[in-house]
Amino acid sequence: MSLGFQAFFAALPIIFAGILLVGLRVSAKKAMPLVYVATIAVAFMIWEVSFERVLASTIEGMLITVSVLWIIFGAILLLNTLKHSGAIIVIRQGFNNISPDRRIQAIIVAWLFGCFIEGASGFGTPAAIAAPLLVAIGFPAMAAVMLGMMVQSTPVSFGAVGTPILIGVNKGLDSAGIGATLTNLGSSWDTYLQIITSEVAITHAITGTLIPLLMCVMLTRFFGEKKSWTEGLAILPFAIFAGLAFTLPYALTGVFLGAEFPSLIGALVGLPIVVLAAKKGFLVPKKAWDFAPREKWPVSWVSKFEMKFDAMTAKAPMSLTKAWIPYVLVALILVLTRVSADVKAFVMSLAFSYKNILGEGLNFTMNPLYLPGGILVFVVIITYFLHKMEFKELKAAVGESSKVMIGAGFVLVFTIPLVRVLINSGVNESGFDSMPIAMANFVAHSVGDIYPLFAPVVGALGAFIAGSNTVSNMMLSQFQFGVADALGISTAFMVALQAVGAAAGNMIAIHNVVAASATVGLLDQEGETLRKTVIPTIYYCLVVGIIGLIGMYYLGLTDPLMK
Repeated sequence: MSLGFQAFFAALPIIFAGILLVGLRVSAKKAMPLVYVATIAVAFMIWEVSFERVLASTIEGMLITVSVLWIIFGAILLLNTLKHSGAIIVIRQGFNNISPDRRIQAIIVAWLFGCFIEGASGFGTPAAIAAPLLVAIGFPAMAAVMLGMMVQSTPVSFGAVGTPILIGVNKGLDSAGIGATLTNLGSSWDTYLQIITSEVAITHAITGTLIPLLMCVMLTRFFGEKKSWTEGLAILPFAIFAGLAFTLPYALTGVFLGAEFPSLIGALVGLPIVVLAAKKGFLVPKKAWDFAPREKWPVSWVSKFEMKFDAMTAKAPMSLTKAWIPYVLVALILVLTRVSADVKAFVMSLAFSYKNILGEGLNFTMNPLYLPGGILVFVVIITYFLHKMEFKELKAAVGESSKVMIGAGFVLVFTIPLVRVLINSGVNESGFDSMPIAMANFVAHSVGDIYPLFAPVVGALGAFIAGSNTVSNMMLSQFQFGVADALGISTAFMVALQAVGAAAGNMIAIHNVVAASATVGLLDQEGETLRKTVIPTIYYCLVVGIIGLIGMYYLGLTDPLMK
């Protein structure tokens, strides 16, 4: 079968998902079971994947779903706990005291706080934490999910203390073979990986500086009473300032310190600067912007959570510091468990594993205490005592959170297994590469020398399928390296374009949208969210692709392998 036909059949499940979710506006809980069936049909009939391999991939996907649901449950439980303790009312008022302007609140919570959480934890956690917080301070649930998804771009390549680079790229490339070649050329694998890290950081910094502005523009266009682009553009000076407050220290950290801390340090530097600037009115528009009155919001924007928040009143006076302590603890413990070797070893000591699933060489391990879900639940227990809650309040929070998790679970139990079937389809009787690689190969062979323009799209496609920058890098880094080597251009920069594109692809990863929606009680609106987040994804991939062409052919970027 020709490469074109391979790519066509490989793309069919994705095209089918797009038609159902975006075109026909079918809810994910109805669409994803159908897409799963379509995926295994292609795997069986075209790729000739064995029944055991498909079943093992499905089991692997279901086990991964448990990990994802554990994170969702923890995020929802913390939010509901803070709701019942009265802390959410205090937090909402605190943001209003910084600025009543919803655009500024979005930048502080979604962009800067979200970037910090991404740097500490990764794996979709920013949307799971920032989106409920935005809902709590008065944002429509759909707007909160959109913003939560948009922050899963610039900080993602260095999320979870650099996992997409240190694990994704490291394991995705033939580090032993490439390292041996580099040694013969007088260089080293560590030097080569640092070149990739630097180029990822600089490329993200250039592209990501405009993300806060894009957030505001999309907020006013899709959720403003006047449906106006210009109301978002009115905050341009402050938004660019907020973008640079993160991206400048982020880029410098990536270039000089490595992959572990750019997102963390960028947020830790940027957050206090931007909050102080907002309080002082620096570059802040004279006229604050807000949503229309809540009674005018379409039903599709609203979740049950929001209605409950509206009905709440603070139980007793609580300081802003005390109200925020749970979120501060989440951030601190996330960093501690990722940075301290001893603490990391302790929380990872509890593990549930399934090795060599059905003899297919697929493995699964879950570390419930290391995952953000375990940390969130631990903080919930601390909050119960810190905020002097009654047991019935905690019980109510657990009950409400469980109901939402079950709703998300039905969708994810089909979405993640189909992703694993796609990724694991490389072991087959047809002799074809796996479906994602088949699609990438077609693009590379079709476009030739201008391939750097499309390299980020390939990375984004991998993340769209897998829901993970790390997995996309593991699947496609060696492929991107091979294309660059064949074209005689910088392999390091091509892998960097892959990593940046894969980060952008998180904004449209279906199971990330489902997970984020679940944390705010907004299910069945996934297609609407995807229609919006595809806009910043296109922006990101296009700009990064242009940077790729300029870097390869105008600036003539090189790496040790080109000597």
